[in-house]
Amino acid sequence: MESISQKMAQFALRLEYKDIPPEAVKEAKRFLLDSIGCALAACHNEDMDNAVQYITNLGGHPQSTIIGYGHKTNMPNAALMNSLLIRALDYNDIYWKQDPSHPSDIIPAALCPGEYRHCSGKELITSIVIAYELEMRLCLAAHPGVREVGWHHATLTQFVSPIVAGVSLGLTEEQIVAAVGISGSSHSTFGGVVAGALTNMKNTADPMATEAGVRAAMLAQTGYTGPVHVYEGKEGLFQVINNVKWDESILTEHLGTDFLITQCEYKAFPTEALTHQPITAVLTLMEENTVDPHQVTEILVETTTRGADILSDPSKYNPTTKETADHSLPYCIAVAAAKGNVLPSDFEEQALFDPLVRELIKKVKVVANPEIDSLFPKIKRAVCSITTKEGKTYTRQEDFARGSTGYPMTDQELVSKFKANSGTQMSESRLEKITDATFNCEKFTDITDYMEILVSDL
Repeated sequence: MESISQKMAQFALRLEYKDIPPEAVKEAKRFLLDSIGCALAACHNEDMDNAVQYITNLGGHPQSTIIGYGHKTNMPNAALMNSLLIRALDYNDIYWKQDPSHPSDIIPAALCPGEYRHCSGKELITSIVIAYELEMRLCLAAHPGVREVGWHHATLTQFVSPIVAGVSLGLTEEQIVAAVGISGSSHSTFGGVVAGALTNMKNTADPMATEAGVRAAMLAQTGYTGPVHVYEGKEGLFQVINNVKWDESILTEHLGTDFLITQCEYKAFPTEALTHQPITAVLTLMEENTVDPHQVTEILVETTTRGADILSDPSKYNPTTKETADHSLPYCIAVAAAKGNVLPSDFEEQALFDPLVRELIKKVKVVANPEIDSLFPKIKRAVCSITTKEGKTYTRQEDFARGSTGYPMTDQELVSKFKANSGTQMSESRLEKITDATFNCEKFTDITDYMEILVSDL
């Protein structure tokens, strides 16, 4: 019988641009633009400059371009760096119906080999759709999700990135299956990278799984082999992570018929996904009721047990790093109340110690609500109540965050986010050029021309 990885490889090799519905093509372009903006926003942050220094020190053939910086290095190193840039601010996409993931982390597995092989814009779009389709199916296949039993979603990405890279490199079915076996048997990731006081590794786990996929595809291209039954075989994924129930059919049935990319969501805030509904609720309450943040005496947030535990442990009430702050529900809520929005600039070192924000953090109380737990993850409800010195309490239930399928971002809002993210790296004329080029990506006969404009011109 054909293995799961064989069926996935066949789907990826069979899919052509002309077979993709227009709405899926449009979302691939929108997610590409959003990801490029997130990457440009992260350029020259201390952690990203450190990572670029590491990449530069490694050397390597100049095969692919690093977004923003313009440095060229080999495909896997460029994939790691570009994925890091996309992920660094926790501002890129989110899919969370069962397991959570950020499928755009895998886009560099298409971009970097695609640039090296001079792929067309249509081929790039097709590879992006493949990345989303397979990653999102993996997110739906385990009950409960692997994140619920202690594994990070990079554990899923390691199976998808080699397929995306393999298609972009022009691998055969046998070679792609080998690449999945090589990567998928070697890069499972502990959930501990996103628990407690967080480090740079929070944003690095998934990019490393993307890098692993590119390396595996390059290795398989030489004839190197890997386990064919890495999912369902002896001591494969299903046997090893066996405290969940796997639905094998979700991974392969109707591939090429339905395209899940249209169900993925955008982030309106550069923060962990479970903070978005509470942020949306607090912003609405503050604005609609003209609440003066100096008059707030308490902000009560009712959320999932997970949100109350992981996002509101003691370390989250005194965040001293960006990585902890953007996963701190008290901090994010305090910023929303104090400033009327939550932006990347709110996670810069100086901003972390804003006096009003620090005062409001003390007034944020986060509690687990069993009713909300019963709805999760299908509905990620938050109930927020703001009490003022006058004794008034304002309450709002929020089931949909800005950027979700229930509260979608328009093209104009998405472009505005892109320009706000990229303005420090690009001139206005270059921003317009990138926007137009991305929305017309299918017209490129060689995406090296596209990659050239993703380099800072300031």
